[in-house]
This record gives sequence, structure tokens and C-alpha cells, in this order.
Amino acid sequence: MFPVHRPRRLRSSEILRSMVRETVVAPSDFIYPVFVTYGQNTRREISSMPGCYQESPDLLLQNVREAWNLGVPSVILFGIPEHKDPSGTGAYAKDGVVQAAIRQLKDALPDLVVITDVCLCEFTDHGHCGIVKDNRVLNDPTLELLARMAVSHAEAGADMVAPSDMMDGRVGAIRKALDAHGFGQIPIMSYAAKYASAFYGPFREAAESTPQFGDRKTYQMDPANARESLHEVGLDLEEGADIVMVKPALSYLDVIRIIRDRVHIPVAAYNVSGEYSMVKAGAKLGYLDGDRVMLEILTSIRRAGADLILTYHAKEAAALLNR
Repeated sequence: MFPVHRPRRLRSSEILRSMVRETVVAPSDFIYPVFVTYGQNTRREISSMPGCYQESPDLLLQNVREAWNLGVPSVILFGIPEHKDPSGTGAYAKDGVVQAAIRQLKDALPDLVVITDVCLCEFTDHGHCGIVKDNRVLNDPTLELLARMAVSHAEAGADMVAPSDMMDGRVGAIRKALDAHGFGQIPIMSYAAKYASAFYGPFREAAESTPQFGDRKTYQMDPANARESLHEVGLDLEEGADIVMVKPALSYLDVIRIIRDRVHIPVAAYNVSGEYSMVKAGAKLGYLDGDRVMLEILTSIRRAGADLILTYHAKEAAALLNR
């Protein structure tokens, strides 16, 4: 029989395709990760992440303003301090590099949503996400420092804090500290399902946070586990998380969908450095169309159920989407 059902009827023009499109990606979905370093008039390109930089607060502001003007409403800050030590004291210093950047961004762009990464790895000389003793990362002593870090960010003017350390109980500790210091209005976006992934390689160059011994498998999740993500998310919800995140995104689309189907709060997903760098490398070598692949990846993350996408592609994707 001649076919009665012809799906191609709804694909015959770009206008018609856009009318029936199920998943839409917009600049307002993006959170732009940026790296702030000490000093002034400093910009160092990250060799493994073309187009991404370590920037001093003055030049960071120029970068972020460009993203804001493209419709990207939010950034997440990662800091590279001038000095590191075993306790990561620069992470919670009132005059720390992240705290200074928060103030400068909020003064210039008061409506920009400034989110801060809460983790010690960029600030410790051993590169781990917590206090270390006898080559072991100690969970409970780390919580106090993470809480101090989050409070210092809120005092500087941050709109949201995002603990990425994967210590047990850190969301509850941070929530308690924020509330005690009068910051009950500050939401927490928890890296709830953060996997011990090989896709973080370029980030470790960007944030200068490569562990000096061992790895992070004792606190980040096993990539083989999907059901465990629900347990992690459930604990963070009990402790007061307002948004939960899956990291990485592209290899964990199934996890994004599992979580999206089970929770009723916003779900974020981190399109991480390795995912970004693969697209850049493939495009440079002429193996693929970088712009199309970028937008297809971002669409797949939204289609899987992410409400928000942390992505280094934020500016270039927003520029394409605004055409």
C-alpha cells in the first residue's frame, strides 16, 4: 500500500520544522564557566581548551559582559589563587580571588546571576578537594572549610553556591552555615551526581588542580553506576539542595533522564572540558562541523531533561542561536 503516514510532511521547510520542534535550546539555558586568576590585565589561554582563558577580574568582566549581552544570564566562577597551601586558605579568604571577582561582576552587572564553585581543589597544594592526612581525604574536617568558603562567597555578593567536592554531608553543612549567617535566601546548586570521569582532563590544566597523588575515585562516583545517582540526589535534597547537577553530561544522558523523571526541582548538567575540547579538536582537524556538533550536543543534553547547561560553548552557542 502507498504509505498513509508520511512523517516527512512535517519536515518540508525550516519554518515547519521549527513549529513542531520538541526541544528548544536558548541562551537563557546556559551557565558560563569562567576561570578567574590574580593580578590585573592578565589573560592566559588554556592550551587544551581553545577559546577559554584564565583571566584577572578586570578582563574577566569584559568576557562576562559579552556573554551577558548575548543573553547568557549566569556564570559560575572557578578561582586560581596566587598561593596554595594544604588547607586551601585562599578559598575562604575575604580578599580571595573569587571573592574579588564576585564584587566586581556584581558592581558592573547587578542582574547577572553569579554562581560560585565551592571546592578546595584549586586552592590546595595537593590538588584534592578536601583536607588530607596520611594520603587520605578526610570527609568531616573538610565540611567546615567548605561551609566557610560558601559563606565568604555569599558575603561577597554571590547569588548561588555550587558545592562540587562530593564530600558526604556537604550540602547540609553549607545550608546550615548560610542560614546561620543570614543568607537563607542563597540557593545551593549541588553537584549531586558527579562522576570520576576522564573527561575532566583539560579542566585540571585550566584550574591548576591536578591531584599530586592518587585520584578522586574515593569521593567521586563510579562511572558504571546509574542507580547510585538517585541515592546521591536524594541525600542532597534532604540536606536542602535547590538544584541538582549531573557531571559530565554527554556520556551520562541516561543519568540526566533518570533524575529528571524522579525529581521535581531544576536539574542542571555540566558539558565538561573534555567534551568541549573534543569538539574543538575535531573541528580544527576538519573531521566535523564544529558549530553543528556543538548545537547537537547541547540539544541532546536539554532533550535528556536538563533545565540548565553549564557549558564553555555558552558564548559561541548563544551567538549562533541569536541569528
